[in-house]
Amino acid sequence: MRDRFSRRVRESGEAGFTLIELLIVIVILGILAGIVVFAVGNSREDAVTAACNANKKTVSTAAEAYKAKNGSYPTSLTTTGFLKDTSGLTGTYSSTTGTYTC
Repeated sequence: MRDRFSRRVRESGEAGFTLIELLIVIVILGILAGIVVFAVGNSREDAVTAACNANKKTVSTAAEAYKAKNGSYPTSLTTTGFLKDTSGLTGTYSSTTGTYTC
């Protein structure tokens, strides 16, 4: 049975991939992987910027709501109850102007 299989492979001339063909495929896959890594790295910075902008809007809305209710900007938005979760806030809040900066 083994003789039949080896004879059929020799007759068709297809014994498998050569080392050079395998190396070319590996190089192409490496280049594609490098492109993907750099593309994902840039999107992380964009995500951090978008999160910061969302935090700015949240703090601004809470500060304006506090000012509308009490007549002045709050010294701390967490103690007044206008912001429930501040775990995502990484910037600073100015109580004199009611602004948030990243």
